[in-house]
Amino acid sequence: MSETTVKPVRLRVNEIFHSLQGEADCIGFPTVFVRLTGCPLRCQYCDTEYAFHAGDWFDLESIVEKVRGFDTSHVCVTGGEPLAQPNCLKLLSRLCDIGLQVSLETSGAFDVAAVDPRVSRVIDVKTPASNEAARNRLENFELLTPRDQLKFVICSRADYDWSKAFLREHGLTERCRILFSPSYHQQSPTTLAEWILADRLPVRFQLQLHKVLWGDVPGK
Repeated sequence: MSETTVKPVRLRVNEIFHSLQGEADCIGFPTVFVRLTGCPLRCQYCDTEYAFHAGDWFDLESIVEKVRGFDTSHVCVTGGEPLAQPNCLKLLSRLCDIGLQVSLETSGAFDVAAVDPRVSRVIDVKTPASNEAARNRLENFELLTPRDQLKFVICSRADYDWSKAFLREHGLTERCRILFSPSYHQQSPTTLAEWILADRLPVRFQLQLHKVLWGDVPGK
């Protein structure tokens, strides 16, 4: 009788590094980032194009042990687009199982229904200037909980006005925290802050802390 071969759970990883969380509710916390390889989107402002193709294969437990080695309670699984790899779901659950505070950064183009409910989902809403607004998966909005966050990267006044209308159309401010972030080198942070204040918009303004500290240095 032949033995059944169990295939190992593997993921293609671009990098694993330790830094300060630069965005969302856990901004400022020391965090381990697991950046998975691959993304089917091509947002014009993407700052991680190096993760589209480069990466090595690791089994799930090797990733978990490397994360443990940083002795940090926060871990963020990001990309690329992490959900483009189906085994990302197993990685998220495994990281939760070992007691870490886990967040997922995703483009919003993939179904988030199967993501472990212990995970904080940070979902991008692609604005027109991203060139990927057609990829927004509207079905995800029905799944949002107060622990989730929606992030809008604003590139222009047109993006801002579109985002305001999008919030109203889909009733998003009642579902979860909304983050408005200026596109680095494209939208003045001060101007975006003034628009939000003038409109009494119930959103959270955010800068990318890691870029304030280290600029465009990869792995920071």
